[in-house]
Amino acid sequence: MGSNPTSSAKKTDEAPYADSMGLFSWILGGLIVGLIAQFLVKSPNDLGCVGTIVLGIVGSVVGGTLINVLQGDGLQFAASGFLGSIFGAVVLLVAARLFSRSS
Repeated sequence: MGSNPTSSAKKTDEAPYADSMGLFSWILGGLIVGLIAQFLVKSPNDLGCVGTIVLGIVGSVVGGTLINVLQGDGLQFAASGFLGSIFGAVVLLVAARLFSRSS
């Protein structure tokens, strides 16, 4: 049988830290997006560093989902690009301000 012995073997040429770099880029991107959104819309509370990162990451998912709905693709949860992430984070902050005023 002429099978290739490397086809079933695990690839070893991949960077060993590729997964951690992906996580780091999500954290850094979330921080940048969260800071920009907080600059554009005053946050009702001081979110701190972790809250700002979470705002940016969740804002990316909210922005991507809203863009999918507006494009007529239905309710598909998806991350968004840079501008969509900022849009989603701003939407989250505006919603937080509206809900904090009502209580």
